[in-house]
Amino acid sequence: MPRYRQGIDLPGMRDVQMAEGVCPACRALPCGEVVAMNGLTVIVIAAVVLVIGYGAYGRWLARTWGIDEGALTPAMRMEDGRDYAPASRFSVFAHQFSSICGAGPVTGTIVAMMFGWLPVLLWVLVGGVFFGAVHDFGALYASIKNNGKSLGQLIEKYIGRTGRRLFLLFSFLFCCIVVAAFTAMVAGTFASTFDASGAVDVTKSYAAGCAGTISILFTFVAIGFGWVCRTFDLRGVAKYALAIALIAVMFVLGMLFPLYLNLMGWTAVVAIYLVFACAMPIQVLKQPRDVLTAIMMVAMIVCAVLGIVVMGLDGQATMTAPMIASSEQLGALAAKGNYLFPLLFVSVACGALSGFHSLVSSGTSSKQLSNERDALPVGYGAMVLESFVGTLAVVVAAIMFGDMNTVGTGALNAGVASTPFQIFAAGVARGMQSFGVNGTFATVFMTMNVSALALTSLDAVARIGRTSFQEFFFKTNDVQAEKAIEKSAGQRLVTNTWFATIITLVIGVGMSLGGYLNIWPLFGASNQLLGGMTMITLAVFCRCTGRKGFMLYAPVAFLLCCTFTSLTMSAINCLNAVVANATPAVLATSGLQLVFAVLLMVLGLIVAYNCLKELFRAKAGSKPDEEPEWTELGRAHVTEVRAKTTTGDAEATAV
Repeated sequence: MPRYRQGIDLPGMRDVQMAEGVCPACRALPCGEVVAMNGLTVIVIAAVVLVIGYGAYGRWLARTWGIDEGALTPAMRMEDGRDYAPASRFSVFAHQFSSICGAGPVTGTIVAMMFGWLPVLLWVLVGGVFFGAVHDFGALYASIKNNGKSLGQLIEKYIGRTGRRLFLLFSFLFCCIVVAAFTAMVAGTFASTFDASGAVDVTKSYAAGCAGTISILFTFVAIGFGWVCRTFDLRGVAKYALAIALIAVMFVLGMLFPLYLNLMGWTAVVAIYLVFACAMPIQVLKQPRDVLTAIMMVAMIVCAVLGIVVMGLDGQATMTAPMIASSEQLGALAAKGNYLFPLLFVSVACGALSGFHSLVSSGTSSKQLSNERDALPVGYGAMVLESFVGTLAVVVAAIMFGDMNTVGTGALNAGVASTPFQIFAAGVARGMQSFGVNGTFATVFMTMNVSALALTSLDAVARIGRTSFQEFFFKTNDVQAEKAIEKSAGQRLVTNTWFATIITLVIGVGMSLGGYLNIWPLFGASNQLLGGMTMITLAVFCRCTGRKGFMLYAPVAFLLCCTFTSLTMSAINCLNAVVANATPAVLATSGLQLVFAVLLMVLGLIVAYNCLKELFRAKAGSKPDEEPEWTELGRAHVTEVRAKTTTGDAEATAV
């Protein structure tokens, strides 16, 4: 295998950029110790570890904190037809998994392989079981025990009003960063390639055009699918059979009628979609879309695993990438600012832990959970499955490593794959062809799936950004009480759903026009910092409610050290860039990053200080779980369900 080129330039992902057609992730892969290992073996070991982690540690955590299967959840009691909407276990799991499994577990793990695939794999497994899954389940659990309060509202209850406002500001800024990064990613994935004459290069653009058509169809089909399921009370086999049939029809139509638009065209399409995805009632678009997307993602995971199994049994799944970077390579990386700590842990991000997940758990999923027993599979289980996706990305990239270095270009077959998403898509598509799937269909299927990874997270984070903006201006910490308070014209405007949606998207989509590569560096560090703040809040929650929280202390200390180190390094690098060359272009990129980095650090320090102070000061059991709140719709729905249950029991007894 050719030696790997040495042009590595990824200081804190600050300078991730395309150069000479070479994938930044490919340029990140090191020349270290290569130990031939079958990818199938790694997949089996990882699956066993994650299953044991879920069954042992996850269930122990649920028993330790306490699950009350007989309690009515906030989704049941406080149903309002917009945000609080009870759903089945699979529907909520689909929402959680499709929302959290975005670009991170693929992009982050592949980029972090600059240190070798073994360190990445170990952090994905250890971090996923003991950090990420605990974080996601904890945020969901704390929310359902407090009438579906979001993380910001939980911070006000347990830490104080100032802490809440600062956190909501942090959350809003973070969401804008994610909207910007993921909008640029999705639009860039769908964008067509044009030749010198300005005509569309159909050969290079076909898969992207098909995926774009399918994505548009998904929006309208999801609305219709949701309406049919609600109107005719479709459940179980009938519901999923219809979903699979609709997905098949959309794929056929997408491959027959690909849509070719440039980058700006797709950015506009994504922005229009987000306006409605943010503001529409969650059960109208988001819930049914998540079910369809989750089915696709499960199919993708099955295809990826099956491909590795077939190739592994045939001796074609050897992981040719270095297991661990050599000492010389680590030295070269360090000289360019790429230190193992904190870059490895910040880069992997969603594959092991993501603060964004807490916003999904407490912001949307907790308002859909129909029974507390579903909290473990939804909160803990979805993160474990995402860690498995991260493992798949590591294995696929390691198998593709030899081809990525063909003739020293660093690109798959001199140009077929050039980004982490494309590496993953090309690798899984190759595996699908090994068990008989048509190559063109496999490529379109994987292009759509990797786009769905980002798109489903995008609409979730945009919705959370909207709610964070609204909650920042709330006078109380009680959703139901807030609705009854008389507001001035200005307060009604800033808390209006459509206004908050527009503000969030104007900032986020506007920032995306500079490209996600200028924004991504802030995402990793701020994302992990958000995770650290969530963990502290959960520790305070456990102490105030009399629950055991000792399992959270080590993750809190590690995450705070890791993220503040990374943000400080990013700020210094950005400051040096501005001082060295204060041109308008540099000020618009490095200067903006510097402002955001400093602001996020200040907000993070203040919130962390207040949380830690309350953790040591609060008395055990001083703030028990909240008393159940009800809405008229929720009370009517619960009464109707109980009446049906009573009738059914009576009929069964009579028989």
